[in-house]
Amino acid sequence: MGLIIRNGEIVTAAERFHADVRVEGGTIAEIGTRLEPRTGDETIDAAGQYVLPGFIDPHVHMELPFMGTVSADDFEGGGASGAAGGVTTFIDFCMQDKGETLPAAVARWHAKAAKACIDYSYHMSITDFGPGTPAEMREVVETHGISSFKVFMAYKGALMVDDGQLYRIMQEAAKLGAVVTVHAENGDAIWHLQRELLAKGCTGPQFHPVSRPSLVEGEATERALMMARLHGTTAYIVHMTCKESVHALERAKLAGQRCYGETCPQYLLLDDTVFEKPDFGGSAYVMSPPIRPGHVGHHDALWNGLSNRMLDTVGTDHCPFTHAQKLAGQGDFTRIPNGAAGIEDRLALLYTYGVRAGRFDLSRMVELGSTGPARIFGLSRKGSVAVGMDADLVLFDPSGERTLSAKTHHSKADRCIFEGHKVSGRVARTISNGRTVWDGRQLTTTRGAGRFITRKPTHFAHHPEVKP
Repeated sequence: MGLIIRNGEIVTAAERFHADVRVEGGTIAEIGTRLEPRTGDETIDAAGQYVLPGFIDPHVHMELPFMGTVSADDFEGGGASGAAGGVTTFIDFCMQDKGETLPAAVARWHAKAAKACIDYSYHMSITDFGPGTPAEMREVVETHGISSFKVFMAYKGALMVDDGQLYRIMQEAAKLGAVVTVHAENGDAIWHLQRELLAKGCTGPQFHPVSRPSLVEGEATERALMMARLHGTTAYIVHMTCKESVHALERAKLAGQRCYGETCPQYLLLDDTVFEKPDFGGSAYVMSPPIRPGHVGHHDALWNGLSNRMLDTVGTDHCPFTHAQKLAGQGDFTRIPNGAAGIEDRLALLYTYGVRAGRFDLSRMVELGSTGPARIFGLSRKGSVAVGMDADLVLFDPSGERTLSAKTHHSKADRCIFEGHKVSGRVARTISNGRTVWDGRQLTTTRGAGRFITRKPTHFAHHPEVKP
């Protein structure tokens, strides 16, 4: 049985047009006008709605063991939350434990991810670089189909790599054509700032952003891009929050370096007053890098970067923890589990505060939330509404208004960092591989229906400064 979507306006990163879409066997089979249904076909009337490619979240953490606990959403529940928000694919981070090989970490992650209800892939996080790591990196790329790596320049004593390790990871990734995604903060400076604050009795969540000022993000972004430039590696700076990091990325791009930048809705829309909420409510907003002050140009730098194409994607860093989990940091902000839910709200927030606010158009929204992540990370059958692509589609109704709340989202998080935000439009239907997984009112996901998507490397070394 196939599916025909009639009368909608198709929006891609390049164009908008009215047409029907025929889906067969999980693939977009035909796009045209007045397509006729065949026996047994389901027909959906999308009049007045946009037909978008399924959104791709390039930055999530499902079931992440972190800071003495595990993030609240698993691969099934987190994926279902995403489906309700128009997400049909996400890229998680496969985390290497100390002393563990990279292939062993992949096997461990596959066991957790088998219950996913929408498609997924991984970035391979390297936290313990050793003599055998280069060969393991090649195996991860060539055998396991994971063409991007992750490094943390922060979380000293746990996840952080030093400059020597960062140099080697960039060097090996360039040989493999892999992207290196980077959490860019100066971990040594943060460690000392944290110790100094705690020694003064500054223990509440409001001191989390004080311990991680924007300068340490800007410096680390500059350093990561320099390391990538040495080897011609493609670097992707994750969850950018501030003008210093945006300006570092701009300088690199304008100098001819191939690199990318990602931000998240919380950094576009919230400011550091959220940490002052009473009854330890500020802990809900503790994440790294932190939410920045709203009056010193950070928001403007990020929005301008999205509109002028210096920033390339909007992810979420979806990593939710309940209030009970956050309470582990009462009396010591460095023990508050870092992270919040976001996968379900991204499309609505981009449409409301990006498109409706006149900051960019629908096609740019599609590029930031779907086509860009697909292109950068080698998801070759996703990110566009075109014949031969996976039938991952979102029907988006631009009419109406609703209010975001933890009472209505599908994450297991009991806090919503966008609580009370009014957003325009709604996801009327999410289709994953030709199957409806959200009908606008309820989830119709199937445990284990999501597929692990293998990817091939596409970013081989590029040396803009090399002269004959």
